[in-house]
Amino acid sequence: MKTKILSIVSVVLFSTVFLSGQTAGQDAKDAGTDLKDAAKATGHAVEKTGSATKKASKKVAHKTAKVTKEGAEKVEGKTK
Repeated sequence: MKTKILSIVSVVLFSTVFLSGQTAGQDAKDAGTDLKDAAKATGHAVEKTGSATKKASKKVAHKTAKVTKEGAEKVEGKTK
């Protein structure tokens, strides 16, 4: 009876140790993959932000040039 219980406990303990060893390795692999995916996502976000900033800057520059030209024409008309 004691031998049976001892063998069952041994099997349970060794299988738990064995399974946890595989899980730790897989966890490390998964963590590496998650980090890689996060880096890719960050790169894509930066790329989108850069593009949006460039577009907004162009829009502001064109609007500023237009308003400056209109203002200059207005002043020129008043000085003649």
